[in-house]
Formats: sequence, C-alpha cells, structure tokens
Amino acid sequence: MARVSVDNPAYYINRELSWLQFNRRVLEEAQDETNPLLERLKFLSISASNLDEFFEVRVAGLVQQIEDGYTEAGPDGLTLVEERDAVSEEVQTFVAEQYRCWNEQLRPQLSTKDIRVLGLPELDENARAFVEDYCERELDLLLTPVTVDPAHPFPRVINKALCVAFLLRRRRRSSLTYTGVVTVPRSLPRLVRLPSEGTIDFIFLADLVAFHASRMYTGYDIVSSAAFRVTRNSNLYLAEEEARSLLESVRTELHNRRKGDAVRLEIEADADPEIIERLRTNFQLDPWQIFRVDGPVNLPRLFNIYEQTDRPELKFKPFVPRELRLTAKSPDLFAELRRHDVLLHHPFDSFDAVVSFIESAAEDANVLSIKQTLYRTGENSMIVRALIEAAAKKEVTAVVELKARFDEASNIRWARVLEDAGVQVFHGLVGLKTHCKLSLLVRRDPDGISRRYAHLATGNYNATTARIYTDLSLLTADPEITGAVHDVFSFLTAYSEHSSYAPLMVSPVNIAEHSLDLIAREGDHARVGRPARIIAKMNALLDKNVIAALYRASQAGVEIDLIVRGMCALRPGVRGVSDRIRVRSILGRFLEHSRIFYFANGGQEEVYLSSADWMPRNLYERVEVMFPVKDPMLSGRIRHEILAAYLGDTVKARLLRKDGSYSRAGRLAGKRKPSAPDFSAQDFLVALAEGKQTIEAIPVRGETPARRPAAGKERRVS
Repeated sequence: MARVSVDNPAYYINRELSWLQFNRRVLEEAQDETNPLLERLKFLSISASNLDEFFEVRVAGLVQQIEDGYTEAGPDGLTLVEERDAVSEEVQTFVAEQYRCWNEQLRPQLSTKDIRVLGLPELDENARAFVEDYCERELDLLLTPVTVDPAHPFPRVINKALCVAFLLRRRRRSSLTYTGVVTVPRSLPRLVRLPSEGTIDFIFLADLVAFHASRMYTGYDIVSSAAFRVTRNSNLYLAEEEARSLLESVRTELHNRRKGDAVRLEIEADADPEIIERLRTNFQLDPWQIFRVDGPVNLPRLFNIYEQTDRPELKFKPFVPRELRLTAKSPDLFAELRRHDVLLHHPFDSFDAVVSFIESAAEDANVLSIKQTLYRTGENSMIVRALIEAAAKKEVTAVVELKARFDEASNIRWARVLEDAGVQVFHGLVGLKTHCKLSLLVRRDPDGISRRYAHLATGNYNATTARIYTDLSLLTADPEITGAVHDVFSFLTAYSEHSSYAPLMVSPVNIAEHSLDLIAREGDHARVGRPARIIAKMNALLDKNVIAALYRASQAGVEIDLIVRGMCALRPGVRGVSDRIRVRSILGRFLEHSRIFYFANGGQEEVYLSSADWMPRNLYERVEVMFPVKDPMLSGRIRHEILAAYLGDTVKARLLRKDGSYSRAGRLAGKRKPSAPDFSAQDFLVALAEGKQTIEAIPVRGETPARRPAAGKERRVS
C-alpha cells in the first residue's frame, strides 16, 4: 500500500477541544459512583479549577490573538474564530454537566451521609442564631458596599473574586435603579461551617452577604441580587530582552495579572437580566463569555468540604509509600550509588529518598558543592531549606524558574531567601523556561576521588505533589550522565553551549531532533522485520512533527501504544495513516505526570525518561532533559512493571477514538466479558508497594507476554 500523506488537517485533533475532552474525563471521575463520595466531590472541584486556568490562559490567549488580527489556522485546519466558537459551545455544555453532577448526584448523596450544604430557608433556629452572630462578628466588619453612580465608578473586581451584585431602587426616587456591588472578603471561607449535632453542615458565604444586604444598603429597596465571578487574562507578558531584572519584571506583571482583561463572567442562573446586561457591558464581554450557572458560582471552593470533613470512609484509603532500603554492602546512599543506579517511582516509592539525598549533601562535610534546579517547590520546601543550610558551608547554586505559571510569587520569595543565605541564584536563559529537574553534587569519597552524584526526574522538587503525582526519579553516579548534567548547568548559568550533551538530550537543542530519529529508527527496523515497537507515556502530545513521525512509523509497521493523560492531537486508528497506533488516557487517584519513552530498537531495547512532553513548548521553548535508563534491571522494571500495568488497565483507562472522543476501556464500558478481571494500574502499584501484589498479576493484553523478572527481584533497592 502506498504511503498516505500525513499533512491532511483531518488527521489532527484541535488542541483546545482535546483539552476539554481531558477535563470531561476528570468530571467523569466525579460522576463515577465506584469512587468514594468525598473524592468525587474533589474531582468536581478539580474540574472547575482546571476550567478556571483554561480561561485564564488558553481562552484569554485565543481572544488576544483574534483581537490582534492573527488569521493562521492550526494543524487541524480550524481558524481562530472557528476554534473559539467550537470551544464556546463545548464549554457551555460542559458547565451544565458540572452543575447537574452537583445538584443531582453529589449534593443529594452527601446529604444521605449527613453532610449538608444548606440554603438560608433550610436553617433551624440554632443555625440562624449562629449566622446572625457570624455576620455581626466576622462578615459585616469586612464588607464595603458600592453603589455605582457618576461619583462612584464600578469597583475594580480582581481575578476570580467572588462578588454579589444588587439591583437597587432608592425609596425616595423609585423610578431609578442602581447597581450595587459587594466583593466577598477573601480572608473568610467561602463555605461557612455551621454548628450542628449529628450532621456536618455548611452554608455559602455569598448567601450570607445577600442575606445582610439590607444592613449595607439602607435607604434602598433591593430589587434583586446575584452572586458573580469574573475570570481575567492571567498570561504574563514579559519583554525579557529589555528587562533589567527578570525578577522585578515578573513581580510587576504579577500585580497586572489580577487586573487583566475579563474573559468570562459566571453568574447565578436566576439573576435578573438587567444585572447580567450591566455586568456584561461593564466587563466588555460578548454573550458567549457569559455563563449562567445553576448553583454556586465558585465550584472550586467545594474542595473546602473535602478538607473540613473528617470522614475517612468517604475518601481513598491512605497508604504508606515504600521506603528506600540500602543493601547490606552500602553504609550510605552514596556508597549504594557507586555500586548501581536507583530508580524511584513516586508516590509508590517515598519521595523522602530524594529529600534525604539533598539534605545529606547539605550536612555531609565531604560534599563540596550542590547545584539544583527549582520549578515548583511548594510553600514549605525542605529541599530549599537544605540548600539554605548548605550555603553556609559549601558552594550552592540554584536555578530558580520565576515564570512557573501560578507559582511565580512563591518562586520570587524563595529566590530572595536563597540569595540572602548566600546561594548563587540564577533564573535560567532569556526567553526559555527552565523546566528540567536536576540536582548535582560533588563529593570527595573515602577513596580520595571526587565524584559527581546526580538526581534526574520527570517531576518537580515538591514533597507535597510527590504524594499525589506519579513521577520517576533516577539517582546515579554514572560518570557519563553526571558529566552531562554538569554541562547542562553550565548551559543554564553561563549559556555555555556544548556540541553534545550525550547521553542526555536537551531542549531546545536536540530533544525534538533525537525523538524524531528514535521514532524513524523503529520504522527502519519494522521494514526489515526486526522487533519494532514504541510505548510512550506523557502528559500531552501536540507537536505536529512528532505526530507526523508516529504516523509514518505506523505506516512502516511499528506497533505504537501511547499513554497520554491530557491533550492529544494525534488521531489514532485512521486507515492507512495510524492503523497501528493506540492511545489511552488514565485518570484516577493520582495525577499521571511521568514521561516515559520505550523503543524496541530491533531487540536492543532502550528506555528514556524526561521532563518534557511531546509539545512544542517543551521541545522548543524550554530547557528540558531527556535521559536514558542504562541499567537493564531498572529499564526492565519500567517496561514490565510500570508500562505494562498502565497498558493493562481496564478500570481507569479511556481509549481515544479517531473522532476525538474517548470511551471506557473496560468495566464501565459494559463491553467486557464478566469473567475478565478488572485491573487498575494505580491500585495495583499501591498494592505492589505495600507488598500485597507481584508483577505476575499484571494482565497481558494484545501482546506477547512480557519477559518479566522473577517475583520479588524486580528491583535492587526498595
């Protein structure tokens, strides 16, 4: 069969519509009654937070491009206006589904478990007395009512602030109506816990503001009221080439973010049309940007119920990660690494080993220097504190990315603290985000030799997210790898370019080029009958060049399995183009964040890990690192334990259809034989970490049974 051209826009799925499909899968977890009830509530909250960011960044950017006159179509062939219209229609449908989930499923089911979200008419005498006291003692002191008139302009409503709008009529001049606006204080919880016996009760703070409106607007009749929320453009527009100080430039732009152009208005569905029109005009929004919602306008805040409700039977069962245990021949981790590499799969393997690697370096007098990248660190980072402690005794260098979206303020704060402690702080390269995850130590060992030790990872140096994100860490003393890591740090701190970073691949230098070469090599193997297979796991697949290469490999006979959590622009199962490509997405208890790339390579298998997805921004606009797993036992663990588990999942996996929609892989799809056992990759990996499972339990689906290590010998260190 002649090869089909891979340039047809019909072979590519729109990026934004693919993201909305991803968020729909998050919402499906809220609708899935096999999940614990409070976890379902959390998934609904996450889907709403995701949508907030989608509007703040993606929709805002789309609107900006249209206003600036851009006309170029994307790989899928849609113009920007067509894309906007398609996104608008899909989001309106999605939001309606979110509120059906809340009103028809979660709220009633929570009530059956004695967890209630009450309206004012539902309060008993005790609750009403509490509300009166709370308003007088806490709320009223913080409220600033505004009546809009020529002397009082419409208040500047900051991004995502919860507000209540009022339609007011003066009692002495009844023919005129005015707009009143009250911003709900951010210092108070959006859901107020009510005193109760036998139940756990909440009321929305916005209801209390509306309830006490008559106290604020004396002399007015309140015709109607409605809670609303405005989402603003939160992209940072930095002129880095012209900035004297990147830190100060980012700090200034953060203030502007809260006041960016409005891109969405959420308002209660029963709001008076006059209120809606006045708000729409004030915020200069088009009708498609108005969302009338049948319930609370701040769904992300439902997460407060999850946090404040101590009902463990309604949450996922906690588990204790597997701790790193050294072998008898190793007195410390450094001795262990001189013998062999260590692979950690978080959160199933404890992140404490990574923290310990850096903390022990800070305390060890034999460690001469530490170099560290920091992208998302968290508010109370043990790793940053270890760097601060180390700076008093040795050379410490930190590359802090100031432009990590929505973590900018935290990173600015840490950068200043580190500098004050004597750490050499750099902010990477102009125009490129530093997204690679690297730590490098130089240590004088007992044999008198100074060696480098490195940690390379797919995820951030954040102990909090390491408990809920799946990521992979490699600890190594391999001279080739650690030498290359040293060169990457030189690139970051001095823009010192090397002709090669082998055995690493580095963006924007050569990850894209090498990835295309690795994919093409599998096609060459397939054409002559050698083993040819690609398994790739990532967060998103959007780069057109990579997708085209995968199409060509499929046409050459390569079997390709892609595990893509979020956006995927590749269209699988198209005859003559992607017949041999299968795409699955797994959403569950943990956020799938690891990036893994497996190539059969004619029988000489290769496995790579990376901080980069196959997205243009990762390949061309960031400093990323892709690194090989050289130890056959560790690469075997990745292939036959981790990847095999995800490919065998029939509980949380969804399969991408060629029309861009997703279908359940197993049980909930109703298509599997009753005798076929359910298999959840994440549940299996938890049980494996707890010693309750072996890798023989992984089902082998649609492929030759894997060559697996003997039970109990799949890893050296655990």
